[in-house]
Amino acid sequence: MEIFDVASMFGKIVFVLAVTLGIIPIMVWFERRGAAWMQGRVGPNRVGPFGLLQPLADVIKFMGKETFVPKNANKAFYLLAPMIALIAPLCAMSVIPFGSHIIVMDKEIVLQIAEMDTGVIFILAFAGLEVYPIILAGWASKNKYSVLGALRASSQIVSYEISMGLALLSMLIVYGSFNPHDMVSWQSHNWWGVLVNPFGALVFWISIFAETNRLPFDLAEGESEIVAGYHLEYGGMKFAAFFMAEYVAMIMASALLATLFFGGYGLLPGMPTIVQMIISHFGFSAVGAQNTIAAFEFLGFFLKVSFFMFVFVWVRWTFPRFRFDQLMDLGWKILFPLSLINLVVVTIAVYYFNN
Repeated sequence: MEIFDVASMFGKIVFVLAVTLGIIPIMVWFERRGAAWMQGRVGPNRVGPFGLLQPLADVIKFMGKETFVPKNANKAFYLLAPMIALIAPLCAMSVIPFGSHIIVMDKEIVLQIAEMDTGVIFILAFAGLEVYPIILAGWASKNKYSVLGALRASSQIVSYEISMGLALLSMLIVYGSFNPHDMVSWQSHNWWGVLVNPFGALVFWISIFAETNRLPFDLAEGESEIVAGYHLEYGGMKFAAFFMAEYVAMIMASALLATLFFGGYGLLPGMPTIVQMIISHFGFSAVGAQNTIAAFEFLGFFLKVSFFMFVFVWVRWTFPRFRFDQLMDLGWKILFPLSLINLVVVTIAVYYFNN
């Protein structure tokens, strides 16, 4: 591998990590201010203008907290759980494209960390790992409330993974590929996936709320019932790792939703006109034109992900938490059979239109 390839790979990794981890403090601030706004309160407004430095104060607080391991805990698995929780969604981000390509020094750089034809399977493999740190954290803590939270979360994730997988499979039949770039290209030349398969998009959207343990599906952290769930015995930076992992999972799920159903990094309506005006005004060459297009592709992708992140917050402070039996009934008795029927209908429709 050439030095240029190594440098470009390293640059893409740093860029994705910087953007992903940089969004987390912004989302923490926005979630608190959004909650206050929706509930008629003020929210954090003491640390910095409009409370913008509150996330920094939280980090300092986490770093200053005493680190401890419960006396009866299994230390190895107890410490391993938050690391897996944070690493798994970050790895899944590596195969989600955030643009087509840019040209640097007459060489093409694909805006995707790991280029692979089986990208969707890679994402599902790492997304499926999210159940393991939850089980490990609950069991290794040797706390009955932690175990209850872990059992709830694991059963919830496994249940909704089936409906999510069926919704995803219905779109793989439409696109005919596991490669995220091919999916974006198909949508650029036809329609967004949400217009082709709106029910699949709805099932997938609902499922990612359950997969990320967000309200109204945060039964694993039902404070009024099981104190704090599987991370009850975690404090300091270990709890911060779980806290960050939830937001990274939200970003990854939003990016995957955008890629599958909302055109991915495809330009938003009106953007092609703006791009052509910029290229014409500055007289860019072919290289400059492609880099300009790639910049707007990333902007469009970023705006889509930002919208879905906003919806996560919006839903949290709009809907009440489900009971656990309601949660499981929705997953097994409603979403699962309907997503199975949807898969059959989409398969028949694709076969009909292709012949």
